[in-house]
Amino acid sequence: MSDATSPVPAAPPAPVRAVEPLLLLVCVGLSALGAMIGMQLIVSLGISANTAIVGALLAMLFARIPLAITRRFRVLERQNLVQTAISSATFGAANSLMIPIGVPYAMGMPELALPMLIGATLAMFVDATMLYRLFGSRVFPASAAWPAGVATAEAIWAGDQGGRKAGFLGLGMLVGVVGSWFSIPMSAFGAAFLGNIAALAMFGLGLLARGYSMPLFGLDIAQAYIPHGLMIGAGLVALGQVVREVRGARQETAAADGSGPQARQTRRILGGGFIVYVLIALLISLGAGHATEMSPGMLLVFVLFAAFAAYAHELIVGIAAMHSGWFPAFAVALITLTIGMMIGFPPSALAVLAGFSAATGPAFADMGYDLKTGYLLRGEGRDMAQELAGRRQQYIAALVGFAVAAGVVVLFSQMFFSRHLVPPVDKVYAATIQAGGSAEIARQLALWTLPGALLQWWGGSRRQLGILLSTGMLIFSPLAGWAVLVALALRLALLRWRGQRDSAQLSAFAGGVIAGDALFSFLGSVTHLRK
Repeated sequence: MSDATSPVPAAPPAPVRAVEPLLLLVCVGLSALGAMIGMQLIVSLGISANTAIVGALLAMLFARIPLAITRRFRVLERQNLVQTAISSATFGAANSLMIPIGVPYAMGMPELALPMLIGATLAMFVDATMLYRLFGSRVFPASAAWPAGVATAEAIWAGDQGGRKAGFLGLGMLVGVVGSWFSIPMSAFGAAFLGNIAALAMFGLGLLARGYSMPLFGLDIAQAYIPHGLMIGAGLVALGQVVREVRGARQETAAADGSGPQARQTRRILGGGFIVYVLIALLISLGAGHATEMSPGMLLVFVLFAAFAAYAHELIVGIAAMHSGWFPAFAVALITLTIGMMIGFPPSALAVLAGFSAATGPAFADMGYDLKTGYLLRGEGRDMAQELAGRRQQYIAALVGFAVAAGVVVLFSQMFFSRHLVPPVDKVYAATIQAGGSAEIARQLALWTLPGALLQWWGGSRRQLGILLSTGMLIFSPLAGWAVLVALALRLALLRWRGQRDSAQLSAFAGGVIAGDALFSFLGSVTHLRK
């Protein structure tokens, strides 16, 4: 019997839940704002803003309002849920929905927009769900770089704690803003302090190769389809590496305890995701009337290829985002479209293929960034029960953001399309389809597939050299290449001089650089839209 005078243990704090009425109201309101901003930016500038930092700052400001009800937002978990919701809504509305449904309008086939919207919405939710289930696995480890997620966590910490790390974060933000003012891609500079050095070196070299191949050698490597071929080879090997990672985890776990629960779960998620993508591709195809345009055999080939393209696009974009903070969503979708043209699918099927492939990947990558932020704020998994509970609440907040994004797109997308405002990338997809495929393009793709595959195999799944090199070569930004390589040189010099003693401050500085770049780009985009 316990002593009546012994102290009563304090009850653990009630967990923060995404469906708390006030928190849910704030998330819905900011998600609607983020979705509208994302739609406007994607059709006018061809980009979508990283609003995770903006959401975190708004939550911090809201918490400083001297009212009892707003002080609840001083809890970091609530700030994390707010930024998760607005970030999901922005990327969801812009990248996962407006780009896919804009393809039919760019092609002059508006009748395909409704089935494409339904399919893209379903794919967006599947996309986020798969990353939520895979985050923390050997394929997508929580300890990986996820640079934008680190930046958001550092911003939230600085707003809460201040101190030395806040000083480094502030210095980084200043550097990020000043560099962005001079049109230097400072997010690439900041990411180079966080990711794998070998992978980022390849990314930087790829950026420089794309930027200087024409002035130095008179060869436009993009027009020669060199990066496309490299990405196909590297992507195929990367998919094989994912399978090998799952098998390796199963064998290690089985050796330890006679089972392999995590590996089996990862395998079920990957296999189940592919099956769901097959069903979504079939749904879109039937809604688009492909059953009357293609023979049953060709329709089956198209459905399986579209599902595989969406599945591969998701994993490749996720891997690139995890390591570098950049992801070549447009370029990888263009690659799958080019292969579809070689197979001989009709134009309406190609429009669906481009949209469906583009719908997967952005939500997957953005979910990884947000979960990385939460993982850091919750103590990097030291209390796994708390980590998994918090991760689930983030997933719910993300679903709220995606649902709001879908509603906003349904209500307002026609306002843009009726004025012939479509995302610029959709015009590229349409022009590519109208140009048709050629034997020369097929030859170029085949020629560069093997080098991409060999480089990816040599680098292994931890460094992803082939994916990162081809990612850089698909992006025209030589300044970003110099930013990455200069930052890597500084990082190596600091490691040689100071070792790991300043790693926390360096992470804060890098996060500040990325946050400064994101804020400057966001405010600059909004200012541009008002002009």
